[in-house]
Amino acid sequence: MTALMKASPGRRFARPGARRRIARLMLGGATLALVPAAGWAQETPAADPAPAEGEVYRLSPVLVDRGARGDDDARSVVAREISVGGKVATSIQDTPASISVVTQREIELRDADTIEEVLSYTPGIVTDYYGSDDRNDYFQIRGFDASTYRDGLTLGTMRGVREEPYAFERVEILKGANSTLFGPSEPGGSINYVSKLPRFEEFGEVYVQGGSFEHRELGFDFGDTIDADQTLAFRLTGKLQDAEREYAHSRDDEGFLMGGLTWEPTFDTSISLVADWLVRDASPNSGGYPLDRDYSRELFFGEPDLNRHAVERATVTLLGEHDFGGGFSLRGNVRYSDLTDDFGYVYLSDYPGRPGTVVDRFQFGSDSSAQELIGNLIGQYDRDFGAIDSSTLLGAEFRDASTSTSSFYGAVAGIDVANPVYTGAPPAVAPYLVQDQDYSTQALFVQQNLSFYDTIIVTGGVRHDWLDLRQTDRVGGAPVTASDDFAEFSFRGAVTWKVTDEVSTYVSYVESVSPPGIGVEPERGEQYEIGVKYAPDAFPALFSASVFDLTKNNVTIAVVQPDGAIVRQLIGESRARGFELEGKAEITETFSIFGGYTFLDTEVVKGVVRGVDVSGKRLASTPEHMASLWATYVVPGEGARGDLTFGFGARYVGAYYFNASNDNGRSDDAVLFDASIGYKVTENAELQVNVTNLMDEQNVVGRGTADYYNPGRTVMAKLRYVW
Repeated sequence: MTALMKASPGRRFARPGARRRIARLMLGGATLALVPAAGWAQETPAADPAPAEGEVYRLSPVLVDRGARGDDDARSVVAREISVGGKVATSIQDTPASISVVTQREIELRDADTIEEVLSYTPGIVTDYYGSDDRNDYFQIRGFDASTYRDGLTLGTMRGVREEPYAFERVEILKGANSTLFGPSEPGGSINYVSKLPRFEEFGEVYVQGGSFEHRELGFDFGDTIDADQTLAFRLTGKLQDAEREYAHSRDDEGFLMGGLTWEPTFDTSISLVADWLVRDASPNSGGYPLDRDYSRELFFGEPDLNRHAVERATVTLLGEHDFGGGFSLRGNVRYSDLTDDFGYVYLSDYPGRPGTVVDRFQFGSDSSAQELIGNLIGQYDRDFGAIDSSTLLGAEFRDASTSTSSFYGAVAGIDVANPVYTGAPPAVAPYLVQDQDYSTQALFVQQNLSFYDTIIVTGGVRHDWLDLRQTDRVGGAPVTASDDFAEFSFRGAVTWKVTDEVSTYVSYVESVSPPGIGVEPERGEQYEIGVKYAPDAFPALFSASVFDLTKNNVTIAVVQPDGAIVRQLIGESRARGFELEGKAEITETFSIFGGYTFLDTEVVKGVVRGVDVSGKRLASTPEHMASLWATYVVPGEGARGDLTFGFGARYVGAYYFNASNDNGRSDDAVLFDASIGYKVTENAELQVNVTNLMDEQNVVGRGTADYYNPGRTVMAKLRYVW
């Protein structure tokens, strides 16, 4: 046990009888990781006695316990390590990038029930700008779309599914262009969902929850070791939800089940198998609201008989790693996913100055299926050369995916918004798109890190992706097949200066290549960033600041046409410049706080939309200012009663334009308040009540052929029992 890493203070883990697996992380964690293995460390006073079997123990400052995956995420809002990115778990403080982590503890404190809610307090991210269009999770990072990953593997054709936050022990956000780490990806940033994996200890929880909009929910998450030698552990996580949305004739039902096995036959080998199943039966869209004034969110102007969204996805993932000794280790990950995603709804097609109260409507829907196999193999070699430490990563990735889509669109009978009368499901229309697509991707990458005197860390990386695309259209006679292939390089370079053990600063240059389409050049992005991070030894905390300049070329966007149709158009080049501040701290055992601020100056450098030059316009759905703050305070019960936990948060979202032309209005500045109160009924049971949008503020957050509002006030009560 000779691990020699500067560790994060303030962590504790309970691992009854578990084997300690100790590993060295080179360069103070200068590289990033795609695998879900995390290294955690703990500082303890020298006078602490050795823990007895089954008790909570503290690791010494130089030891890293790789077996206690995610446990600190259940206890703290402050994350000090990250498992996403450059192929090995690493310290956030020494990573040359702007990084945010939403831990399991933070998700629980805010009772975040969707990914949009999970990300709503993260600097640089704007969420939920399509309001009651609930087909997907909508969010942007630094003015651009974000690419999404699960355990470091791209979600790819699974991207359109609303993910279930209860499946994850944390959500990691790596901001800026990242194709050297991830392959084809959006330039705004990347979001990695880290799955809950088995732990070598007995643990568990079960909860019931109810609240607004007839919401009823039951969930469980438990696991333990299976064999006497404690080499095999399991975990079972599930959720069942029966609910409605805030508008009439809606539903929001869900079932989720995930099971995992982890086998660790030796200190150096770990294999995890995780299988999960997600099914949703929900309403895809409220249909929007007329443009002439504000309307109640409870109203529904679509058609109850055509308002469906059915999703079913099954996923199997295999994660493995082995340390050969001598500084060489190998990791491999593979995942297979199968998805069906079908929806249909009726929406308003309004316009300013519309006479009377009858508004036109259209129907829109799609039936699709997808299958995807994706995996990687990553080798790492670490070596010391006196005052220089070296860490080299070499890897290969592959992805094979196929999709089948049938989409329909057409006009239906209008509706009198002053006296709505539903006319039933509109007659079926012939699909305007019937298409099969096949994707094949292979990639090779290398990343080199050099640490000089444990003070200066130089990081360089290069990646080459080969992409083969094939598309068959089956509308209008004989099938028409087209294909295309691409070969793209991306580069990354950075220098980190560890000013002290508590302060580090960095400068970086990173590139991105967005997933292309047949006959369409890939969108390319590049970002320059300077940042500083401060992690005090006095208490668990991490503060960061960054300044960035991000550019995206060959930009294509979705544009709503006058007849209601949606087409993609090339607008040329866009740019986002700004700075971010973020801080998360547990000041005392009873008081924690986190928040941030973003200033974002965006501009279309050159581009044309519908024949109109939009150069100089701001990017759509991108506010100039965003800020958030959440504080939690615990009033100890001291035996007379249970602990009381109070939480209060505020989110500020500045005004932004609704479209790329900046000509159909802009949102209002908005301040939204959230609150929570928890009471510890017994040592193992807690009652918690959360309120989002406490003042029930209503704002237009999206506008096309109709207005879409932000979610209204929601009150949820949860009774949770843990062991």
